[in-house]
Amino acid sequence: MSFLGSSSTGTSTTATSSAVTGQELLNDITINNPPEDSIEDISFSPQQDLLAVASWDKKVRIYEIDPNSGNNMGRAMYEHEAPVFSSRWSIDGTKIISGGADNQVKIFDLATQQAQQIGQHDSAVKSVRYVECGPTNTQVIASGSWDKTLKYWDMRSPQPVSTINLPERVYSMDNSQKLLVVGCADRHISIIDLNNPQQIFKSSQSPLKWQTRCVSCYPQANGFAVGSIEGRCAIQYITENEQKKFGFSFKCHRKSGGNTTGTTNTTGGAGAGLRTTSSSNANESHAYSVNAISFHPIYGTFSTAGSDGTFCFWDKDAKQRLKSFPELPGAISATAFNKTGTIFAYAVSYDWSLGYMGNRQDYPNIIKLHATKDLEIKQKNKR
Repeated sequence: MSFLGSSSTGTSTTATSSAVTGQELLNDITINNPPEDSIEDISFSPQQDLLAVASWDKKVRIYEIDPNSGNNMGRAMYEHEAPVFSSRWSIDGTKIISGGADNQVKIFDLATQQAQQIGQHDSAVKSVRYVECGPTNTQVIASGSWDKTLKYWDMRSPQPVSTINLPERVYSMDNSQKLLVVGCADRHISIIDLNNPQQIFKSSQSPLKWQTRCVSCYPQANGFAVGSIEGRCAIQYITENEQKKFGFSFKCHRKSGGNTTGTTNTTGGAGAGLRTTSSSNANESHAYSVNAISFHPIYGTFSTAGSDGTFCFWDKDAKQRLKSFPELPGAISATAFNKTGTIFAYAVSYDWSLGYMGNRQDYPNIIKLHATKDLEIKQKNKR
């Protein structure tokens, strides 16, 4: 059976597609020669099946993947001077941008295999994105930092094109079309309309009670999802009208008694959770950080992945979980769909939720490729 040969368009009930059988991940392909330290970010090229991986080992690796067999090999690699927190592709797929704890923004040319620094912050660069600004769709690089700034860079100048002061340190950032959303410390959310990129269009606070871990924009660019360390996800919209009609939040990566949204263990395999109640063991509840949210490029459904070592597929419009998957032997630190949504990549790696002491030598550090099925990821009312 080919790697993608198992794709299915058959129908099934919600209960059948959502149930965990334990067999769903047996055919997932492992990426060869993974990073030597924790995996912080992964992203697919928008043009071909190339995967960029940012790691705490100070390197960005690019892997080439055969979508038919899942066979993969290293294509290129370049280095920062400290752990790399974010890597993303240019729109034409010819370059990779990255930022990390060395405060630098770098760009790597896939054709020449050369990397160069194009930007500098006063503190760690937590997230980078390639964006198109204004009516002429001018392409620039956006970088968000712990120095509480968002900067735009043009490769032709060592100075930022523009700088926006943010309310707090940047923890996560994402864009879609002309929407750029920045998740900051203290639950601040800054929304930027890239038609007017030099100012914040709207400021708000996450509706979730605890620290923001990730934000991810909808493909339609009319809203975004927020994940927090409390094991919850919020579905948000830009306009007040849509927010009132369609906005909501839900629990995802949690364990209560013997049941969980994605089975977890609490003794180190996938990282310990935030204990929320403790009147008795049967009623004890654990919440696990939502580390990554990725939207399917075709269907607009999405995945959540967490410190509990599980990931799930969801339909926000139907407010429905489409599919749960078995627990993995470590936290899931990053996820990504390829350009067609037929491959879902996930990194099983230490997510630093337990601090330095939790980073054991035997902790898993792998990237897996899952061939998605319509049965798992497509909206039920669009079969």
